[in-house]
Amino acid sequence: MLRKSLFKLLLVLILLPPILTVIYSFVPPVSTLMISRYVQFLWVDRQWVSLDEISPNLVRAVITSEDSGFCENHGVEWDVLQEQVEALSDGETPRGASTITMQTAKNLFLWGERSYIRKGLELPLALMLDAILTKRRILEIYLNIAEWGEGIFGAEAAAQAWFGKPAKDLNRTEAARLATALPNPLVRNPARPSGGHRRLAATNVARVQGAGSIFGCVLPG
Repeated sequence: MLRKSLFKLLLVLILLPPILTVIYSFVPPVSTLMISRYVQFLWVDRQWVSLDEISPNLVRAVITSEDSGFCENHGVEWDVLQEQVEALSDGETPRGASTITMQTAKNLFLWGERSYIRKGLELPLALMLDAILTKRRILEIYLNIAEWGEGIFGAEAAAQAWFGKPAKDLNRTEAARLATALPNPLVRNPARPSGGHRRLAATNVARVQGAGSIFGCVLPG
C-alpha cells in the first residue's frame, strides 16, 4: 500500500511540471516565491505584461547580463556548467552557471535556497521548458516573475516601483540598473545604485552595444 502511494506521488511529481508548462504557454504563471508570500499574507506587486510591452532595452540588458547565449543554448550551457564543476573539484568557489531558462525553472518549480540538489533538478526542468516553450515565452515568463525587490515581481512592477514609469519606457541606463540588480535584488537599489552597482550597469550598457545579434530569437532585426 505504501509502495503504491509512493509510486503515485512520484508519478505526480514527474508529470506535474510538463503539464503546468503547457498551461504556462498561454496562462500567466506565478513563482514559488510569490506563492510563499501569498500563503504568508505578505505583500506582492506583480503586473503581468507581454514581452511587446517591455522595453527592448531591458530585454537586451537582461540577456547580456544573465545569459548571453540564451538564443543559442537549449536551456543549459553545458560548457560553462562543466567549468564550474571543475572549479568546484579544484577547491575553487564556482560562480553562477544558471541560464535564463534554468532560473525560470527554479522560479516556477523549485525553492530559493542554493543547494546541489536544487541545481541538479534545474537541469532537466530547463531542458523541458526549452523543449515545450518558445524562447520569447520563456523570456516573457522570466521577466514577469523575476524578483526586483521585497515583494516586487516582474518588469512592470519593478519599473513602476523604482522609476515611476511603465516597463516599455525604460531607457538604457534604467534597464542596465535593473538587469544588474537581479543577482542580488534585495540589496541592490536600481533607483539609488551604489558606486559598484553603477559600474556594473555602465559595463552592461557597453556590452549591449557590442553584443551584435545575440537577441535575434526575441527581438526583430
